[in-house]
Amino acid sequence: MQALVYEAPRVMEMRDLDVPSVGTGDALVRVAFSGICGSELSGFLGQSSIREPPLVFGHEVSGHIAATGPGVDGWDVGTPVTVNPLISCGACRFCEAGRPQLCASRLLLGASLPGCNAEYVRVPASALLALPAGLPLPTAAMVEPVAFALNAVGIGLRTEAQSALVVGAGAIGLFILQVLAESGVENRFVVERHPDRLAMAQAMGNVAVDPGDGTLADQLKALTGGFGVDVAFDAVGSGPSRRDSLASVRAGGTLVLAGLHSDVTELPLNSVIRSEITLAGAFAYTPQHFSAALDWLAAGRVGLRTGVERAPLIDGQGWYERLVEGDPVAKVLLEP
Repeated sequence: MQALVYEAPRVMEMRDLDVPSVGTGDALVRVAFSGICGSELSGFLGQSSIREPPLVFGHEVSGHIAATGPGVDGWDVGTPVTVNPLISCGACRFCEAGRPQLCASRLLLGASLPGCNAEYVRVPASALLALPAGLPLPTAAMVEPVAFALNAVGIGLRTEAQSALVVGAGAIGLFILQVLAESGVENRFVVERHPDRLAMAQAMGNVAVDPGDGTLADQLKALTGGFGVDVAFDAVGSGPSRRDSLASVRAGGTLVLAGLHSDVTELPLNSVIRSEITLAGAFAYTPQHFSAALDWLAAGRVGLRTGVERAPLIDGQGWYERLVEGDPVAKVLLEP
């Protein structure tokens, strides 16, 4: 099979690899679409501790079942599916509590396991989800980022919120904004430096705020009666985006940290303490989030109507380069 293999920082090559064999409990999926996730860009640059060459990237996938292994029942060859790429042990305290994304033994397609930037990908059959009738395969490849957005918003709305800020209008940020709207948060503000992405967010009914030079918090206080937003979501993960997001949250509010761009950030924690602000991380999703994301996409409650680029897998190296350099497209779907 043909696969796009990460060979070294900023180097991906098309390779002819063996089609994966299927063992007990496995399924083989013929990939139709493989989305590029923003979290993979640091890996492409050689800055990710969980992605080491040679490796096939890709964890956002839709396709059809090509084969099943022994012990797999109820799945027919040709069934259109998506795949939950987060694979946990199923037996630890986190898995038993319904939070497998915190499992210390978790594995991820395209990181600790070969991913879906290839003609075929092997997955546990337990990770398969059948697509509802009529759901297009390109749309189904976006279940994973929608599941992430559902988890992040669930964390941010543990207390009532009437206003929210989202910093970063990539695919994750756009889906968070849509989930916030569906959850009844009326006052939604967005910060995005690229005008094309900002226009996508505005077209969804969100209010654009200029990040300015240290003026973001003052602007948001002026827009919220002097308080600041009830909840902020940092979908970038840089030092400046985290500090701006924190400064924009009202006393007693919540900051959800969802971006992984930088590891270490200096924050004014005395103000967090004095204002009783909740800092929360949002990582991945539960199986329930993943199933709900599929339902939301099928029902049209969320989705990207613009800003989606489809490209042949052979052009993958070029698209990773373009995204690293700041191309404003919201989502790139590679087609093997």
